[in-house]
Amino acid sequence: MSRFWSRTTHPRIAVGRGERVLASATAGDGAVLAGTRDAFYLVRDDETRRVPWEQVEAAGWDRDTDTFRLSEVGSWGEERPVHTATLADPGRLLELVHERVTASIVLQRHVAVDRRRGLRVIARRAPSGAGGVQWVYEYDEGVDPDAPAVRAAARDALELAQREVGLP
Repeated sequence: MSRFWSRTTHPRIAVGRGERVLASATAGDGAVLAGTRDAFYLVRDDETRRVPWEQVEAAGWDRDTDTFRLSEVGSWGEERPVHTATLADPGRLLELVHERVTASIVLQRHVAVDRRRGLRVIARRAPSGAGGVQWVYEYDEGVDPDAPAVRAAARDALELAQREVGLP
């Protein structure tokens, strides 16, 4: 065996069938954060939260405070689940999160509703390609999704995007 070869060990966590942990980190409070090809896992207080990559709305790490933050896709008007943890050494986890979330985005397009604001049409699917494409809207601050002009712009943008990529 080469002296340069090493095997990364990950904390033991229960993951989905056919999945294996690709990167992990342990938070200051003992929580374990891990990622597989298909999902992000958070194990805290003996509870496991599995978030498929296509359901991750945003993730980031504040280097100054060592705080990792991941928010889930939610429904308009409802509070989105947000998970935070202090990570002294995030290791490869940050790179994996970025790679997997990016791989789940099929299309993302901003559409103006007025001169300053608009909405995004986003197509997401599991990075493995399993399952169908999920189409969602993300509205800029101050845009009312129930306004007739916004609804029409969203509908038109969705139809155009679906035709362009050939996905219903």
